[in-house]
Amino acid sequence: MSVDREALIEQVLDLVEAVPPGQATTYGALADSVGFGGPRWIGSVLSRHGAAVPWWRVVRADGTLPPSHRAEAVTRYQAEGTPLRTDATGRVAGVDLAAAEIRAADAGTAGC
Repeated sequence: MSVDREALIEQVLDLVEAVPPGQATTYGALADSVGFGGPRWIGSVLSRHGAAVPWWRVVRADGTLPPSHRAEAVTRYQAEGTPLRTDATGRVAGVDLAAAEIRAADAGTAGC
């Protein structure tokens, strides 16, 4: 079976674009919604093609981002009012997915 990777990439970017401010989804949920690849493939798509979409709204399954993006993402989360978890020192530990997660499949209809 032939896979149209460009169409899949566009689908991923469309789903990320549809995640509302203040909410998040996971790399794995996006992969499940697209029906191709896994969390690492989604991460690869976002690293290569995701500069124009709200990439910070896609997090690891535990609500964290890779350290290289953490500082910018936290600033964006705070500006959007995204529910966050803190560690014992009060430092932001990641997105509170229990409060902020939207299923990737529902992202396209979130504003409707």
